[in-house]
Amino acid sequence: MVAREVAVKRYVVRLSAEERERLEALIGTGKSPAQRLTKARILLKADVSPAGPGWSDSEIVEALETSVSMVGRVRKQLVEEGLDAVLSRKQRLTPPVARIFDGETEARLIALACSSPPEGYARWSLRLLEERVVELNIVDRASDSTIGRVLKKTFCSLTADSAGSYRQRPTPPS
Repeated sequence: MVAREVAVKRYVVRLSAEERERLEALIGTGKSPAQRLTKARILLKADVSPAGPGWSDSEIVEALETSVSMVGRVRKQLVEEGLDAVLSRKQRLTPPVARIFDGETEARLIALACSSPPEGYARWSLRLLEERVVELNIVDRASDSTIGRVLKKTFCSLTADSAGSYRQRPTPPS
């Protein structure tokens, strides 16, 4: 006699008609990331409501070529957090790398870049700015590429030449 899969489901998927329509529309367009489509398919197959097939985890794993743990995680997340949580990526609480420049330090960098260059230089270079912001304790450390990104992002009134040096843009005639 073959042992049958007998397990009491801890997280039972019961989709409303609106949720089923939303998932079917998501799969029908096919314009979503593959993992989101797989999760939608898992939910549709695991649905035990009258409109759903109510497949077992092993049937879902075999049909969708996924893992048992993925099916379990999707079931659990739906029951505990809802459909939107299953279909969207979890947002990071902190960025992977902390920002070096915040609003105040960016403003100080821009003011420095708009000031006259040091004695013996015709204009500010990214390397000069890098050395000066550390020297003035604006930030603890910064690379010339970080300085360039900050200046580019803020659209400061500097323009870069082909060598990467910054100078003030000429003001347009009135």
